[in-house]
Amino acid sequence: MAFVRRPAATWHLRTRQLELGQRTLIMGILNVTPDSFSDGGMFSDPEAAVEHALEMLDAGADIVDVGGESTRPGAALLEPEVERDRVIPVIEGILRARPDALVSIDTNKSVTAEAAILAGAEIVNDVSAFGWDPEMAPACARLRCGVVLMHTRGRPHEWRTQPRLNDDEVVPLVRCGLSSALDNALAAGLERARIVLDPGYGFGKAYDNNYPLLAHLDELLSLGQPLLAGVSRKSFLARTLSAITGAEVPMHARSHATLAATTAAILAGASIVRVHDVRPAVEAAAIADAILLSA
Repeated sequence: MAFVRRPAATWHLRTRQLELGQRTLIMGILNVTPDSFSDGGMFSDPEAAVEHALEMLDAGADIVDVGGESTRPGAALLEPEVERDRVIPVIEGILRARPDALVSIDTNKSVTAEAAILAGAEIVNDVSAFGWDPEMAPACARLRCGVVLMHTRGRPHEWRTQPRLNDDEVVPLVRCGLSSALDNALAAGLERARIVLDPGYGFGKAYDNNYPLLAHLDELLSLGQPLLAGVSRKSFLARTLSAITGAEVPMHARSHATLAATTAAILAGASIVRVHDVRPAVEAAAIADAILLSA
């Protein structure tokens, strides 16, 4: 069986560097929103959010990714001021408790990104790959932070009515979109060493379209950048499980499927995985990394 040995890379962040490729890094998801698809409302209180962030760090998370706006299908757009009021106290609280913690901000708004970086975040994780705010690329270039550029097909309010892709269209579409986003980021002045790419599982890709994107993740390595994969609790996993059980699969029942898909992503070339449940992902990544080192 062939596995993909990830190329070594150094990810340049705002004030430090991360070595990628030898060991999978774990990014823990912290949604401080009332309406996220998986854990909306659980951590909307800043104290509860900070406590959960510390738990994820203790469980082995390398990065805590703080998001203040839901991107679930049909979610309402959020004013930047509301988003900032949600995320900045949490970022500040995490860094007060753990000054060495690595925090990323999950936002597509440049004003939120800049406020978060000034509050101590090291990374901007943009689901739109700088496509929804023309000021985001120059802002990140000026801030000299690490960035994650994620492929999204359309906007959340369009996903339910988008025409379905053929399976053989998915990987070329994502590769083309990420290539264009990478070119735009470089043209705006971002250094290549600051950029990680994310294929955007579930973001405008309907259900089974995500499986060829998972099976052929290694084809995106030809773009020359490290890859992040976020498959945690995604609806395409639940749909597959529902075909077996004949019933809906709630969020808490998707953990085993998440581990399977996360492990597959690592073996296919992902250097970073973004997850809700940190400790199981740390353990799965350790096994996957051992396999890759022996391949």
